Amino acid sequence: MKNTIDFYKLTPSDVMFQHDNDPKHLSRVVQQWLQEQEFGVLEWPAGSPDLNPIEHLWAHLKRELVKHETPPTGMVDLWEREQEEWEKIPSEVCSNLIDSMPRRVKAVIRAKGQWTRY
Repeated sequence: MKNTIDFYKLTPSDVMFQHDNDPKHLSRVVQQWLQEQEFGVLEWPAGSPDLNPIEHLWAHLKRELVKHETPPTGMVDLWEREQEEWEKIPSEVCSNLIDSMPRRVKAVIRAKGQWTRY
């Protein structure tokens, strides 16, 4: 995260951190780390619909990674494959996800905050 903040020439106070309240994100060590940071943390109810388009990009990345004929030989190989596949994601995929947000929000509202197909 620090590399991203530095790359975009942001300050920690410019950043809002969001996570989905998954139990692993609620551990004492994670909570302590979050409190020690200078950026804000967006409140997010546990079990709420995930409207974050990045989740769909992760799914896309995973689908591409499993297409490799052989498993990665180690962490470095996995990291290199992830970077390679991430850079191949067409900008249209990102645009389509962003364009889908109004439909996603409407679906969540119709479902009164419960599960949707998204």
